Amino acid sequence: MAIELSKEARQQAIASIERYFRENMDEPIGNVAAGGLLGFFLEEIGPAIYNQAVMDVQERMQMRVAELDIEVHEDEFGYWRKYDGAAKKRR
Repeated sequence: MAIELSKEARQQAIASIERYFRENMDEPIGNVAAGGLLGFFLEEIGPAIYNQAVMDVQERMQMRVAELDIEVHEDEFGYWRKYDGAAKKRR
């Protein structure tokens, strides 16, 4: 599965790469080179980040499913209990 960015996100990422090079490197990077570098990172490193995010979400979902019985538990056969309690109070 290829990792792709929206047009707006891609433009912002390229601008960010250009700024990083201006502020931290000896030579600036052009728009085309920044786009190529972004493409490399998305293809080479993106899957590792994506896979980690999927594992994090799976872990969180499994924890929520494990707690589901606590959150939605209903006591069974409680109809008569409410009447038994009311009858004792009347006596």
